[in-house]
Amino acid sequence: MFGNQNRKDLAFEYQSQIQILRPSIHSRRANITVKFQDLYGFTVEGNVDDVNVLNEVREKVREQGKVWWALEASKGVNWYLQTQVTSTLKTSLKLSTLVNAITLKKLIRKGIPPVLRPKVWFSLSGAAKKKSTVPESYYQDMTMAVEDKVTPATKQIDHDLPRTFPGHPWLDTSEGHAALRRVLVAYSFRDSDVGYCQGLNYVAALLLLVLKTEEDAFWMLAVLLENVLVNDCYTNNLSGCHVEQRVFKDLLTKKCPSRLAAHLDSLEFDVSLVCTEWFLCLFSKSLPSETTLRVWDVLFYEGAKVLFHVALAIFKMNEEKLLVAHHVGDVISIIQRSTHHLFDPDELLTVAFDKVGSMTTTTISKQRKKQEPAVMAELDQRSRRLNSVFPDEKL
Repeated sequence: MFGNQNRKDLAFEYQSQIQILRPSIHSRRANITVKFQDLYGFTVEGNVDDVNVLNEVREKVREQGKVWWALEASKGVNWYLQTQVTSTLKTSLKLSTLVNAITLKKLIRKGIPPVLRPKVWFSLSGAAKKKSTVPESYYQDMTMAVEDKVTPATKQIDHDLPRTFPGHPWLDTSEGHAALRRVLVAYSFRDSDVGYCQGLNYVAALLLLVLKTEEDAFWMLAVLLENVLVNDCYTNNLSGCHVEQRVFKDLLTKKCPSRLAAHLDSLEFDVSLVCTEWFLCLFSKSLPSETTLRVWDVLFYEGAKVLFHVALAIFKMNEEKLLVAHHVGDVISIIQRSTHHLFDPDELLTVAFDKVGSMTTTTISKQRKKQEPAVMAELDQRSRRLNSVFPDEKL
């Protein structure tokens, strides 16, 4: 995507993207709400303190960008592709490969520069490899073949398009709706088991804004659903999402102070009240877009365990407020208010990885297998109850 551009031109373009936010003199003198657009066109509301945090974050992004450009100059444009241990290297690991892998993990947790994000995501997530296994015209042929087809999935997609980030200067236009529709409809035919699930509209929309092209957004969505996230997360019964919620509840008890878990239990708080949206929309509806994309930077490189790290961090960061909550509604309000104003991704990710503690993919997988039987039994029981009420309908 960037092969024809000079690195200096890219660096200049990247620097020009990151604007310093300047609230009016009246806003600076009073703690009132101000509105502004972020890098991806979303309207953000916050006070002057929030603006100051965003400016500090954007300065950090500038400095981080210099590190990436320096590495491209010294190691080569695609140096980050030389980080994975292949079968040929298992017996004789190259020191440079290990160094690159360690360097890359640290860099990604500090954030990928916005102008490099599309190609780094596409390469490291496995999307480029997945795309290479099919004919070059796959996406175009798919969109043309299904253009006029009507299914329950296409009907739900059409219903959700105007509700996907309403007010966004591009997504909420006929052009934006058409592009998002093509991506979602194409994937609904690629994987009929998933088809379409509410939540994917927000994920695909944000992918479109970052990747810039429908085809790249389509392949990123494919690798996300087929390789990165847990199976069955977006199927009809959302069994995978239910499993994730049960795993998270266990982790909340183990990773957060016992008094917090006990207090939430005493309030009969169900984690699904906040986590369903987190796991289905991958925080795209909950966190500011620039913070969400920092989470996705790590998600596409380290895998779905990142979602648990971030979810736990949100609860840990709000521990003191949650401990004095008296009702379930209070808990939801505290969490929602916190996530909507989490403009500093470094603060969130520092807690997520330094204070939550380590979690391996293997450990998470074991927890999922442990929870699956109970989830499937519960869903089966629910289906039987519904069938007894609506015997003539297929549920």
